[in-house]
Amino acid sequence: MGTIYVVANQKGGVGKTTTCINTSVCLAEAGASVLLIDIDAQCNATNGLGLHEVTSNTSYDVICGGASITTAMMPTLYPQLTVVPASPDLAGASVELPDRDRREFILSDALREVVDSYDFIFIDCPPSLDLLTLNALVAADKLIVPVQCEYYALEGLGHLLQTVEAVRQGLNPTLAISGLLMTMYDARTRLSSQVVQEVRSHFPDLTYNTVIPRNIRLSEAPSFGMAISRYDPTCAGSDAYFDLASEVVDRE
Repeated sequence: MGTIYVVANQKGGVGKTTTCINTSVCLAEAGASVLLIDIDAQCNATNGLGLHEVTSNTSYDVICGGASITTAMMPTLYPQLTVVPASPDLAGASVELPDRDRREFILSDALREVVDSYDFIFIDCPPSLDLLTLNALVAADKLIVPVQCEYYALEGLGHLLQTVEAVRQGLNPTLAISGLLMTMYDARTRLSSQVVQEVRSHFPDLTYNTVIPRNIRLSEAPSFGMAISRYDPTCAGSDAYFDLASEVVDRE
């Protein structure tokens, strides 16, 4: 049975999609079979993997329409990586889902069909703690939390961890935090170092050793529909995500 990871943070622009894409690709290039599920209406993970013309069902059809997850799967440039693409229609999920039975378990139930077929499954979430993110938290075994190296990082982190604890108590008692990932680290500023130190002092056992730097090549790669390991395998961002993938495997 594969391990299901959810990459979530209600704060936008912290590197969720970048982390989801590049960790998935690193593991796939190392030989693991990986499934990436995009449940963000912005479709950034879908587009970032070069999938601009989606002809199959999408995660919207799986979550809101009851379609089988296998009918929404698409191949990618990376032979070991399969993706379930997103759709802008997901923006209406908060209106459609509240009246559904087992509304928090829809994604979990859908994944039962394929969880034995993959070593790793990653779920890229929208920047909110809505029913879509809740579905991902209920379906997941482990949570990766990207934390931007900025002043308000800890404030939003506390809220997310409260939500995780509520999910554990009521919906998914086995959900574990794989790690807090410090992102957009700028070695030229004292603030970045202070935020990393503060997060590690509060959560010494949860914070990944790997720190993702601010890197222009990381920012450019999605516009070419590539992961950083394919776009520029020698840059600092590529090295960092290789280290993160190794650390994720070590924590297994």
